[in-house]
Amino acid sequence: MGANAKYSSVDSFMDMVIKKNPAQEEFHQAVREVVESLWDFVNDNPIYLEKNILERIVEPERTIMFRVPWMDDNGKIHVNRGFRIEFNSAIGPYKGGLRFHPSVNLGILKFLGFEQIFKNSLTTLPMGGGKGGSDFDAKGKSDNEIMRFCQAFMSELFRHIGPNTDVPAGDIGVGGREIGYMFGMYKKLRNEFTGVLTGKGRNWGGSLIRPEATGFGATYFAKEMLSTKGESFEGKTVAISGFGNVTWGACQKVTDLGGKVVTISGPDGYIYDADGINTEEKFNYLLELRATNNDVVAPYAERFPNAIFHANKRPWEQKVDVAMPCAIQNELNEANAKQLVENGVMCISEGANMPCTPEAVEVFHNAKVLYGPGKAANAGGVATSGLEMSQNSLRINWSREEVDEKLHNIMISIHDACVEYGTEGDYVDYVKGANIAGFVKVADAMIDQGVV
Repeated sequence: MGANAKYSSVDSFMDMVIKKNPAQEEFHQAVREVVESLWDFVNDNPIYLEKNILERIVEPERTIMFRVPWMDDNGKIHVNRGFRIEFNSAIGPYKGGLRFHPSVNLGILKFLGFEQIFKNSLTTLPMGGGKGGSDFDAKGKSDNEIMRFCQAFMSELFRHIGPNTDVPAGDIGVGGREIGYMFGMYKKLRNEFTGVLTGKGRNWGGSLIRPEATGFGATYFAKEMLSTKGESFEGKTVAISGFGNVTWGACQKVTDLGGKVVTISGPDGYIYDADGINTEEKFNYLLELRATNNDVVAPYAERFPNAIFHANKRPWEQKVDVAMPCAIQNELNEANAKQLVENGVMCISEGANMPCTPEAVEVFHNAKVLYGPGKAANAGGVATSGLEMSQNSLRINWSREEVDEKLHNIMISIHDACVEYGTEGDYVDYVKGANIAGFVKVADAMIDQGVV
């Protein structure tokens, strides 16, 4: 790096990050991926060195941790830990989901919040980056237990959020039901009805298409990537992992665009459905599966006997044209990536956050296949959350067609930005493109606002 640089290399910068944030491996992984792709760009634009933007941008503006005590149906008291990482507000109020899952810890939420900064910047909407959640496990819990937990969680979080400060949304383990319980508690505590959460119910301030939006967006992004090679979804087979809202939305939109989704997956294994997951009955059954809180997909093969359940396996062994990992971080590893490439995959679009390991990403880059990273490909969810915020502020509701068109246009603009900054000869490095495009807007805003 340049003479004024504080760090001589990516490794020396990462040494500082790791020393400051020990035992936060997912956060280290996310920071390294971003910094590696920004290093030369920052060196070529010394204003970012002078203002020490890299070191400032990897440090959250505020980290909130709190106790969440709640009572189960038998009167037993449990204690979980709640978090909110308010990472960066240079371009707008903090915005990002709440995740309720036993794996949640500080490092995972910092990785997600850090990614959110760049993702939100890419949408072109005025939203900063944040993330939060709890290590609460909804599996086996009753509706009343989930309600009591959500109310306990919001009884502390409400102090730190607001429509112009921090606007949380859903994520893994937080769907419409949980958003409803938390919104109700916020409204009671604040005595105001305001757009403080997104992913709300349609009849009390929510937006059409919000539940499907991340899956729709990841599919639109894949459509744009395929078009750079003169291809489309028409006649393509698609492997998707997960079985939540993202997968549900992606299955619908891939079907709309002429493709055929043949897999879904859960912690217990994956389903291969040669007929395609492409009917209203099957789309609705995905919602039923998720609503059971059992976190398994095996029952799909009982409901649709032509489908085959593969226990304790991942869907990436199937021969497909397009792969869309939509479950959780680091679910697709180097061996999976090699198998996909050997089987002729042409496009990977990440519906989840950082679902491919660094080694898997390297395999895709070396093979020169189309690879859309989550911060670009799955930005449709937060983009539609932004559209929900706009509708709340304007006190209006847009039609399904209006929201879908706006989402589609946002995904096209994100793809265009990635191409602008990521083109290297005849190959587009979408990781580099997304990171630089997202960084420039936030970094310039940070410079304009001074050292704060």
